[in-house]
Formats: sequence, structure tokens, C-alpha cells
Amino acid sequence: MKIFNHISDCKNLKNPVLTLGMYDGVHLGHQKIIQKLNEIASEVDGESVLLTFEPHPRITLNKGADSLQLITTLDEKIELLRDYGLKNLILHPFTKEFSELSATDFVKNLLVDQIQIHTIVIGYDHHFGKGRQGNYELLDELSTQFNYNCVQIEEVKSDQLHISSTKIRNALLKGEIDLANQGLNRFFSLKGKVVHGDKLGRTLGFPTANLSTEKYKLIPADGVYVVRVFLKNEIFKGLLSIGNRPTVTDSNEKRVEVFLLDFDREIYSEELKIEFHHKIRDDLKFESIEALVEQMNKDKDFAIQYQFIS
Repeated sequence: MKIFNHISDCKNLKNPVLTLGMYDGVHLGHQKIIQKLNEIASEVDGESVLLTFEPHPRITLNKGADSLQLITTLDEKIELLRDYGLKNLILHPFTKEFSELSATDFVKNLLVDQIQIHTIVIGYDHHFGKGRQGNYELLDELSTQFNYNCVQIEEVKSDQLHISSTKIRNALLKGEIDLANQGLNRFFSLKGKVVHGDKLGRTLGFPTANLSTEKYKLIPADGVYVVRVFLKNEIFKGLLSIGNRPTVTDSNEKRVEVFLLDFDREIYSEELKIEFHHKIRDDLKFESIEALVEQMNKDKDFAIQYQFIS
């Protein structure tokens, strides 16, 4: 996959078959669009292209940036798009000046004049341009004038979820991991560097690795989860705890800690990838440390018996 950091960099793409959007999560709906891009590109001897924007518009426009929670970081998004077969990724700078571009000027000046699109493929509810004025109807209307094809993808649904980044994000924030994984068509994951903590887990017989995660990365709801842990080329079963540990501390600081089964090594400063498979329970306050440890052992037994699905 070729990566371009500005629309002006991607000269001479062959019959570009393009879609656009933030693609947070690269969920099942996004995957269907990428599949369609590649199908059309094969038919017209062209190349699939995603035009997305960096940084996130909410950061540039200072509209709720502090509460921004992304399903995928930029690095994760790039890795997923490559895995799903995208051929060209444009990471165009999102500036305040760019945000003022009307939808029509966006199509003419960027998509037509610079990228010279052959076909644009767009999701059922996508909007773009200043004030979100641009949509499928506008693209279809301009297609005759600017000589490109326009294809709309219908809404993608799973058994319980109308697929969208917002709905998957909300599911994760509620701890509905199974539902979120269904919409993602894979297991939600996060990466974090192992940092020093207060080592309370060791005194309870559960030494944990404290994780520092990337800014803006979504952290699911507080609770205890069965996870799969990737450490370089090794894979381990684990229990991940998210919360402020109400039984042992009075702190309001949220911690992300993982206990690796059958593991006894120092891994400070190492990067772990955590893959979420199932939520066992909420983050609870127990009457005593003994009651907490008893529950943690039950959680461990559950994780040992848990059958992972690839």
C-alpha cells in the first residue's frame, strides 16, 4: 500500500477508484467499501484509493478534542487498511482553511482536478465539505459535469447492530465487547507500553503489567476482561482490568492493567498488544481484600477455561 501525505503528492494514479472518510475502526462497513473499491478497480484497470484526514477534524477545529476517543489510532488504521487490501492511502492535512472548502469545490478542485477520479464509492450516510453539505446526491449530480462514476454502498447490518463507528464506539464504552467485535469483524485491540506501577498486584498474588496507552485511544468500560496478549512473537492468555481499583485504593485514576497467565518475567518498557475477547464482570468494590482475591481467582479460572476463537 502506498501512503501519501498530501493530495498533491499522488500524481498519475491509474483510474483512481476512491472513497473518503475518517474510517475510524475500519469496521465491517468500511471493509465492504474497500472490497467494492478493489472490485471496481479490477474491472476498470484502476487503483483503489482512500482519502482520509490527519489530524482528526475535532482536534483542528477544537470541537471536543479533549473527549475524542478513537477506536483505532493512525498506526492501527494504516495496518488494517493494508491488511484489507487497499492500494493507496492519502492522509491529507486537515487545516482550518481546508475545513472552509465547500463540498462542490472539494469535488472539483481536489477529487477531479488533482486526483482525477474515475469512480467514487461512498457509504449510505456519508457527508463531507463545509457544513457537511456534500453527500451522495451531490456527488451523483456533479458526476455528469465532471465525468466520473458514482456508486453508493447500502447500510451494513449485523444481527444486533447497524454498523457505524459511533455505534461500535458506544458499545465499547458500555463494555459490550461481543457486540463491538461483531461490528468490527475482528477483536477490538489496543497497544500500550508497560510502565511502573505501585506493584499492589504482586502482594495479592496477581502481578500485573500497567499499560500506558496512546492519547485519544478509546479505553472500553471499566471491568475485567479475558484477553489475548501479544508480546513480540509470543501470545499469552490474560486478564485485563480497567478501573480505579476501588477495593485497594481511594484514587480516581483509571488504570489499565493486565495479568498474563503462566508468565513470570520483567517486561518494563515493552509494548503489548491486547486483544479483547470477553467481559467477565464490572469493576467492583469488595468488602475485603480476601473477597477481592477470591473473586480474582475465579476470574483466573474462567480465563484458563475460556476457549479463544481465532
